[in-house]
Amino acid sequence: MLKKQLIMEKALELFAEQGFRATSVQQITDRCGISKGAFYLSFKSKDELILTLIDHFMMQITSDIDYLVKDSDDDKLLYEFYYTTYTFFHKHKDFAKLFMQEQMQTVNEELIVKMHQYNKLHEKAILSLVERVYGDRIKDTKYDLIFCIKSFMGMYAELFLYENVEIDFDLLSRSLVEKTNLLAKYMTIPFISQDYIPLIKYGKNQEVTKDQLLESMEQKMDEMEDSLEKESLLLLKQELITPSLSPAIVKGLIENIRNHPHCKGIAYLLEDYYEMKNEKRQDA
Repeated sequence: MLKKQLIMEKALELFAEQGFRATSVQQITDRCGISKGAFYLSFKSKDELILTLIDHFMMQITSDIDYLVKDSDDDKLLYEFYYTTYTFFHKHKDFAKLFMQEQMQTVNEELIVKMHQYNKLHEKAILSLVERVYGDRIKDTKYDLIFCIKSFMGMYAELFLYENVEIDFDLLSRSLVEKTNLLAKYMTIPFISQDYIPLIKYGKNQEVTKDQLLESMEQKMDEMEDSLEKESLLLLKQELITPSLSPAIVKGLIENIRNHPHCKGIAYLLEDYYEMKNEKRQDA
């Protein structure tokens, strides 16, 4: 196991046991069996480690949802959205609880900005979902429906995050599909103004740049063993620098890295980067 990955895994164990603030770098290095110097070669500080863990956690669920929205059948999409989201948070519930507490307590500006970015990515994915499922039937209320769906997810997540209730996720997902369908059918008075719409559709005005992608890809390659995924990532990096491959080959290379634990986020960002490029080309 690579040292950075080891630190992240052992730190997660400690954070789940005693929280972010109560865990020291010394405790993390003791759990890993490494020196403090080795820790600081991987992370500049405990705060950077926390941000890296949160970034990894959020990018995993964001990329999973985005892939789901793009690839699921329309008649199953809403159910699979709820089911995938809830089972992911349940699987990682110790960290999810810590993460939610950190959001409420943090004064870390970098974390606040990052959470705003992920919130916008989440809203954008839900917008794509409701447009696919309901089409023009909800053209006036779809932005309100986004907030209803987000509220459902937060309220019911409390049952297993804080109340420790055993959850039937199939039943919960079917119940929320029914509730969402009822709202979509009977809502007639929109609240979300036109001023807010661009913030959802284009809220990622901090869109990832080519230089940021290249930096992230370099970092991920340093963390990976030699493999098909690493080779695919190298080819994608070369394609960003000097484009020469067909869209079909680029898409195939992205599929190669999608399920690697270090590359899910990169796959999502690359897809979004090329999607934005295509939209700009069509608008030109």
